[in-house]
Order: sequence, then structure tokens, then C-alpha cells
Amino acid sequence: MGQDRTEALKVKSQSDNGMDLFDLNREQQLQKEAPLPARMRPRNFSEFVGQEHIVGEDRVLRRAIEQDQLPSIILWGPPGSGKTTLALVIAAVTQSYFSPVSAVNAGVADLRKVVNEAKERRGMQGQRTILFIDEIHRFNKAQQDAILPPVENGTVTLIGATTENPSFEVISALLSRCRVFALNMLTQEQLRTIVQRAIEDSERGLGEQNVELEDEALRHLISMSNGDARIALGALEMAVLATAPDNDGKSHIGLADIEDAFQHRALMYDKSGEEHFNIISALHKSMRGSDPDAALYWLARMLEAGEDPMYIARRIVRFASEDIGLADPQALVQANAAQQAIHFIGLPEGSLALAQAVVYLATAPKSNSLYKAYGQVQQDIGKTGNQPVPLHLRNPETGLMHQIGYGDGYKYAHDFPGHFVEQQHLPDSLKGRKYYRPGKLGFEKEIEKRLNYWWKNKRSDDE
Repeated sequence: MGQDRTEALKVKSQSDNGMDLFDLNREQQLQKEAPLPARMRPRNFSEFVGQEHIVGEDRVLRRAIEQDQLPSIILWGPPGSGKTTLALVIAAVTQSYFSPVSAVNAGVADLRKVVNEAKERRGMQGQRTILFIDEIHRFNKAQQDAILPPVENGTVTLIGATTENPSFEVISALLSRCRVFALNMLTQEQLRTIVQRAIEDSERGLGEQNVELEDEALRHLISMSNGDARIALGALEMAVLATAPDNDGKSHIGLADIEDAFQHRALMYDKSGEEHFNIISALHKSMRGSDPDAALYWLARMLEAGEDPMYIARRIVRFASEDIGLADPQALVQANAAQQAIHFIGLPEGSLALAQAVVYLATAPKSNSLYKAYGQVQQDIGKTGNQPVPLHLRNPETGLMHQIGYGDGYKYAHDFPGHFVEQQHLPDSLKGRKYYRPGKLGFEKEIEKRLNYWWKNKRSDDE
């Protein structure tokens, strides 16, 4: 896929810098036969959908592009969010020469060739060169090091595109010389706009097929595309090509056609409606009820219906602290590991990481002690406001503070047997308050033993 996008960019770059009639006819034929996502790529900012936070009319990046003063940038975002499309728009708008490469199949030799050509172009024609690297995260350190000097001295302006976090995948020296712009996943409304535009466009889209897309089919198409415009348009085109027009010449596309295009049956699930909340509630309560079978079922219902896996991961992390807490300290570790796994490898592979976490949490000992303790703390803060820190807990940073009594009477725990000594840590108005009461299951039994051993006086009052 990355190589196909780069080839398209090469054709675009060549067309902007002169070609004969044969080349022009070939490009037009290739454009006509290209898949719908490629044909419908925006040619300018007026056709570009989404990412208003970085390319809206008054945004700095938009102005820099239109004034041909683009700095080196990294475009970071999920698949289908418009990274390559934005690069194409830049190629169309800017007066710079556009040199695209794909990190999938390019090496240091390819980069050096682009840099040498950029030097000659700058010297002979005074024209700047934009180096576009698709999937830049696939370059190793040596390859990224090779980009650094020409970026630093201005020989090329870099545009890197990546689905991975640049903080981890791009070397710090290169990252410090680039502005990072994070692209958001396209919203359902933005996908709807893109799909409707493709249906109505007679020049590059499906306008000549006279497509009628049922509302239910459109909702399923958008839901299954999960914010990826390329997937949405690809599935739409497949459904249209597989559907014969009726006697009136209209291509009616229903839910079954979209299901067939995705090879996936539409489940009763609305990511923004009641069923969304019903099923996430069922998952949460199945884990709380220590029922791994039901928890796996509700997890799969959401994933198979196209729910954002990161949403599920966030809810799992919350559950680990709310319903398990310190009864099993590994619960939060498992939940966070699942979140990292789904972020790293995505779906469908990451579904097993979520399943592992769900089963672990469902079978872990349960406790809401931490949840209740924090709630009580919140209530007391709301009632009592900003209570002063006791003087003996304050550090005497200056002589005046020492004179006032900061730190007086503080007992350094490590100076006492067992590295513990009883002293007051709460504000005076809350002295003696007890928030955290360990449960009787799992690791909290050990915590309760420790607290009872240390705080004999405080704990005996609560028995």
C-alpha cells in the first residue's frame, strides 16, 4: 500500500515538472483506472476533509504551505486519516519540487540520490525540494541519520508520514528539527461527507453509476471503516461493482451489499447510541461478577461490531482500579499492557491482548476499597477546602521558615525500628480520619496485616 501511494506521488511530481503528450495520456488513463480511494484524493484544501485543527484556513501550517514556506514536518496519525493525501495537496499547492520515497523499499542510496538532485536543483534553478517519506518509522537509525544533514542545512524540506508515535520511532536529532502534527481519526460525519462526495462525483467518483445507498448500509459502512477513509471508499466501490443496476439504471446498495463487501455481518450496535452503553455496561458487570465467559462474549460483541479498541482498553484500565485495586496489584499492569499492545499492533491481532486482560480481570479477587476511599477523600476536600499542611511536615527551605517552626517535631521514619513511627500526616481538622479500608481478599489481606501492625492505636479505634 505504501509503495502504491509513493508511485502515485511520483506521477504527480512528474506532472508538475513537465511531461510529453504520451506521458500525459498514460497518467490520465492510470487515473481513470485507479481504485476509488486514489481517484477521490483531494486536489486542494477546499476538497480536503478533516484535520481542521492543523490545516484550517487560519492555521499556521496551512499558511506556511500556501506561502511555500513549509518547515520540515512529521505527520502522525492513524491509517486513512489523510497523511498521504495532505502530502499530495502540498505537492499541488507548493512551488517546491516534490520527491517522494517509501521507507518500505528505499535505502540510503535512494536518499543520497534525492539529496544530490536537490542540491543541483537549488543551485541551477533556485527551486526548493520537498522530500516526502511515507512510513518513516520503518527507517532504521542509520537511514534516519542519513536524512539529518540535508534537513539541518536546508537542502531538503522533510515531510515524514507515520502511524507510530514519533517519540519512539524517529531519532531525537531528526525529531528536534521537525514540527510534529498529529492527525485525528476521521469522525463519522467526516466519513459520511467523503462517501457522499464519492457517490455524487461524476468525474472521479461513482456519479455515473447512479448509486443509491440505503441509510442503514451507510451507517454500517461508516462504522466498519473505523475512521479510515481508504477502507470506506474501497468497500463502497466493491459493493457498487458487484451490484447490477436496475431497469431504471440505478444501483441500489443495501446493508447486505455492504456486509458482503466487508465479509462481515452487521451486529446490532451503535457506537454512539444506547446499545453502545448497554454492552460496555454488560462487559464491566460481567468482569465484576467474575464471569470470564460472559466478559469475553461482550468484548467480542464490541470488537466484531467495529468499536474503537482504545475505548475498550480505557474502560478496562478503569475497571482494574475501580473493582480490583490492591486486591491484585497486577490487574492494573495487565490492563495497561493490553492498552499498549492494542496501540502497538492494532486489530485484529490486538484483540487477544484485550481478551487476555478481560479474563485476568474477571478472575482476579475483587475489591472496591480504593474506589470508596478516594470518593471519601473527594467529599472531605469538597467540604473542608484547602486545609493547611501541618508544620512538622513542611520543609524549612529558608531561615525564616525554620524560625516559624517548619519541620519541627518531624520524625524521620528510617530512624526508627522497622522504618516506621506513628505521627500525624493529615491536616488538624481531619486528624484520625480513615479512608482506606482493605478488603478481605487477595493481596489486600497482606496490606491489612501491615497496617494493623504499624498503626496499632489508629486501627484499634476502628475495630
